[in-house]
Amino acid sequence: MEKHGIHLLALSHVYLVPLLKHRCTKALAEQLTIENVVDMLQLARLCDTPHLYLKSMKFLRNNFRKVEETEGWKFLQHHDPLLELEILQFMDEAESRKKRRRRHTREQNLYLQLSEGMDRLEHICSEGCTSVGPYDSEYSCQEKLPCSKFDTCRGLQLLIRHFSTCNSRAKGGCSQCKRMWQLLRLHASICDQLGDCRVPLCREFKQKVEKRGGDDELWKSLVRKVVSARAISSLSLPKRKRVEEPRLNLRHHQTRRFRLKNQC
Repeated sequence: MEKHGIHLLALSHVYLVPLLKHRCTKALAEQLTIENVVDMLQLARLCDTPHLYLKSMKFLRNNFRKVEETEGWKFLQHHDPLLELEILQFMDEAESRKKRRRRHTREQNLYLQLSEGMDRLEHICSEGCTSVGPYDSEYSCQEKLPCSKFDTCRGLQLLIRHFSTCNSRAKGGCSQCKRMWQLLRLHASICDQLGDCRVPLCREFKQKVEKRGGDDELWKSLVRKVVSARAISSLSLPKRKRVEEPRLNLRHHQTRRFRLKNQC
């Protein structure tokens, strides 16, 4: 196969010997080098072997800087400009797909973070976590230990503490206050509790949306993506963990405020 693989592939293609053609294609795909990849690509086109063609294209894309210095590439530029254009288009499309995947991954991570933030907000407003909790007599800051997702909880607690004490909140608020307003609004858009939710301003945001006739399309799109990320995150948990962490029962709570540690 090392000595006659190229000739055997050409013959198997001309004389229609599919098994031999398959074996030659597989063997030649494992023998790609910087020097022969251009020849293999041309052979793959002539013999109609998609597997070898794709392997050669990927190899050439990953080693393009070295391949463009070879005699085979220079020959290709002078005698087959259409194949050169095809290679450059393949590389450009591959780079575009990579950028789209990276952008999609960043977006999904953002939606997952927002989804986790919604869970932690409900957790703080219903059970409390270390220094911040629901504003009722049953909650004691000293008895609360950090939860399993305290990294997220801690950032949210710092935001809540700032939001509760910021003097510029009534005038529109600073950037941190605006972020907290958006989180509360996002929770209200996702929350399916009719009148039992303990998260502050949940009912007020819902009533405001009803009076306005609904949210704008951009906000609806954000809500859908966060809900989708929340569902995916829930399904990715092991079944045992989902059983151990049931949904919170919020039916008997009426509080609408936070209790900070210095209020305990």
